Amino acid sequence: MKTITVPTYEQASPANQALMDNLRKALTFVPNLYATFTYSETALGTYLTLQNAKSSLSGKAREVINLVVSQVNACRYCLAAHTMVGKMVGFTDEQVLEIRRGTAGFDARLDALARLVYSVTTERGHADKAVLQAFFDAGWNEGNLVDVMLVIGDKTVSNYLHSTTEIPVDFPAAPEL
Repeated sequence: MKTITVPTYEQASPANQALMDNLRKALTFVPNLYATFTYSETALGTYLTLQNAKSSLSGKAREVINLVVSQVNACRYCLAAHTMVGKMVGFTDEQVLEIRRGTAGFDARLDALARLVYSVTTERGHADKAVLQAFFDAGWNEGNLVDVMLVIGDKTVSNYLHSTTEIPVDFPAAPEL
């Protein structure tokens, strides 16, 4: 069986090397998952464009989505990375664990978001209508809904890439639920 390894900087195309240089400046290292995108000539740039696109969602809301989707998809890499980022945006350890379960009882608006994301992800895009209504009742709008779907898509791509390649996780492991 073929083992997929993390490509080195030298193996990347010049365009991907430039993106890796930018990541190194911003993050101090190139995470293995980002490096894996460089097997493709265009995937890293495309993914970073999607991930860094303007959004109606706050950083905290995006992390709720990232954590819920990564938990549903059982992606060890993204759970590790987004547990760390979740704490950076202000969630406690306990809140991160709650979010991963698909709720956020500490904040009514984020709770409606977490429940919607859980429903959408577990039901492969077919959200429970009552959960969707609760999302809107919590103050979210149609534009937010579209942005939620973009973040779910973004996270699903990285979850699937890691789950398929099983490249090494280079973040502290997320605690088990």
